[in-house]
Amino acid sequence: MLPSLHDTIAAVATPPGPGGVGVLRVSGPQALEVAARVWRGRDPRTSPGGRFWHGWIVDPATGEPVDEAVLLVFRSPRSYTGEDVVELQTHGSPAVLGRVLRLLLEAGVRPAGPGEFTLRAYLNGRMDLAQAESVLALVEAESETARRQALRGLTRKLSQKIDALADRLLDLLAHIQALLDYPEEGVEPHAAERVIASVLEEVEALLATADAGRRVREGARLALVGAPNAGKSSLLNALLGFERALVHDRPGTTRDYLEAALEIEGVPLVAVDTAGLRRTDDPVEAAGVERALAVAREADLILYLVDRSRPRPDPPSLPWARTIRLATKADLPAAWRDPDFLEVSAHSGQGLDALRARIRARLLGGASESEVWITSERHREALAEARAHLLEARGAPEDLMGMSLEAAARALGRITGREATEETVARIFQNFCVGK
Repeated sequence: MLPSLHDTIAAVATPPGPGGVGVLRVSGPQALEVAARVWRGRDPRTSPGGRFWHGWIVDPATGEPVDEAVLLVFRSPRSYTGEDVVELQTHGSPAVLGRVLRLLLEAGVRPAGPGEFTLRAYLNGRMDLAQAESVLALVEAESETARRQALRGLTRKLSQKIDALADRLLDLLAHIQALLDYPEEGVEPHAAERVIASVLEEVEALLATADAGRRVREGARLALVGAPNAGKSSLLNALLGFERALVHDRPGTTRDYLEAALEIEGVPLVAVDTAGLRRTDDPVEAAGVERALAVAREADLILYLVDRSRPRPDPPSLPWARTIRLATKADLPAAWRDPDFLEVSAHSGQGLDALRARIRARLLGGASESEVWITSERHREALAEARAHLLEARGAPEDLMGMSLEAAARALGRITGREATEETVARIFQNFCVGK
């Protein structure tokens, strides 16, 4: 069940831990009244919206000052939630924030639940469901590309596209219904197949971005594999820009895998430096080799490194469809060359920019950054369902076509909230942090 909109809520809106500034947010019909009870300065009840004031937070029971602060007033409906909202900016210590929150609760508010401020914005019509999910995506964005895509959702670029597709289907459905209900009126036939094909093409184009959207939001795993001394650790350090992995001329230095987080061309990655692949009687090194192959099999993308300055070893068994072949140590004299291998040098930097571009292309496919991407699994499922219904509608008799079009429009409507159930909405907002 969704929470009531008739009470007033409060929460700390900044992350846990000490900081220079902390923010507490109060929203609801009694927000201004409650703030006035703990505030000494300009009375928030008489303050116009969009203004801020300097003053003190005090314990109303004792008059004891708690902290010097800034108070901001946002009046309904021109606030984040669509309700009266007060934000208190205090010093960011947990002690200060905890004390102020207790005073607000004692003054008559209740603690906000996860995402409840954004939920109220949705329920009050300040944003649709896709926009609300983009708020969470923007908070969690770990790369520039993820930030851009979340912002496209927040500014309704995705919602406008989805609503336009759903409206086209509903217009076609209305025309078909008129043909079925009033055949004697001579309603002009509509080019239904053309409309369905056009909407289907746009739905499939959105679905084609889902893998790229998932990877920029969740990240990807990149495995570096190859024989000992192929340059795996050196390449990892070069991509990171600092020394994370131990580099040594002696083979077998890396016996277990080593992970490091980085961002390449806007894609958040976990790069895994694995043990060198070779036959060995050392049980510890052999276990490392087996683990390296297991890491490679589970990775989203594999870099297979071969030292170009030495004779080529026999290739291991790898999933080559998601493998980039690299000829390393390109700054040294070549013992072989192969056009299927990208030549790189961790020492000179040769080929590293080309490698970064290739990693991005392999992980994101043909998705263009100028497009709106699907970054939510819920959105992907709804689009896949809409596509299935559109395929059913193609070539169907008009009565069955109408049923499929209605189902496709409902599936699209779930993305923006036109057709969302209360259970779906509650499930979405439970993933938010408290205070947002």
